[in-house]
Order: sequence, then C-alpha cells, then structure tokens
Amino acid sequence: MEHRVCPWWLGYFLASPVRRWLGQDPIAILSPYIRQGMTVLEPGPGMGFFTIPMALLVGPAGRVIAVDLQPKMIASLKRRAAKKNLLDRIDARVSPAETMGITDLIVKIDFTLAFAVVHEFSDTANFFSEVARASRLGSQVLLAEPSGHVNDRDFQMELNAAGAAGFSLLGRPQIPRSHAALLVKD
Repeated sequence: MEHRVCPWWLGYFLASPVRRWLGQDPIAILSPYIRQGMTVLEPGPGMGFFTIPMALLVGPAGRVIAVDLQPKMIASLKRRAAKKNLLDRIDARVSPAETMGITDLIVKIDFTLAFAVVHEFSDTANFFSEVARASRLGSQVLLAEPSGHVNDRDFQMELNAAGAAGFSLLGRPQIPRSHAALLVKD
C-alpha cells in the first residue's frame, strides 16, 4: 500500500459540512463511544471535522489531543476551535513524520479516533503500538478507512497490526464509504 499524506489544502474540503449530508455526521458516529470527561486521541485531525464535535462530547472536563504532522492543518484546527470557544479542551500538536510524539500520554487515553489516517502512516505496526501504549486498559479505538483508498486486504492488514499491538475486534460499525472496526485494548 502506498503511503501518502493528504495535502493540507484538501483539508478545507474534508472539513466541509457537506460530509454530514453524505452520511459522515461526527456526532452520530462518535456519540456511542465518547462521554463527558474522557481523554480522546485523534491522529491526523486535519482541520478539525471530528475534533470540534469530539470537544463538545468530552465536555469541559474532557480533553481531545489532536496530532498532525502538517502545521497548516493544526493552525486551521486551532482557529476553528477558537471560533467555537472550544480551544481550551483541545491539545493540538504538530508531530514529526516518524512518530506521533505522544510519549507523555502513556496509559491516559480513553478513546482513539483513527479516521482515514492509518493508511497514511508508513509503519502501521508502529502507529498501533504508539496508540496501545497511550491507551488505558479497556479503551476503544474506532478505525475507519476510506474504501476508495484502502482495499479489503490492506484494511485486514491494519486490523492484524492492531491485534499484534494488543487490540481485539469488538465490532464492525457501518460508516458510509468506509471500512470500519471498533477495537478494544486488552
């Protein structure tokens, strides 16, 4: 599988409300998994299409850690969060390409959203290993990959890497135009 990072300028399209009309409503997708007070990790948040709704779901006592290697994505996410008065709930970080830089989060994450991002990592095993180290026992990961970019075989390889890192498959939620899996840390 080829690993290419989504260009920053495409983030404007990905943050568009049109996605909700196409069946990718962040609140509908995430509300079964995220509760007030949780600490949530979002690798590859782009300009915050899911980040802002997650900040609403975790409430004032919760936290969303959004990690992206593109400074322009993080800058736009911060501007959007500030306009919604949610920036105090979001820790938006620029990371290097080879790691998410989340060693300060060991066993602090309650939920991870990996939406259309794992295929962009050159080392899938390292991605899931980092998420596993940051995750509390019993925490969940919602993995979703665009079916137009990731084929069945490659998605299964991602699931295998997640399993090797200590995650088990809980279910296969239905998300339009996506392969999806709900995982739990054993």
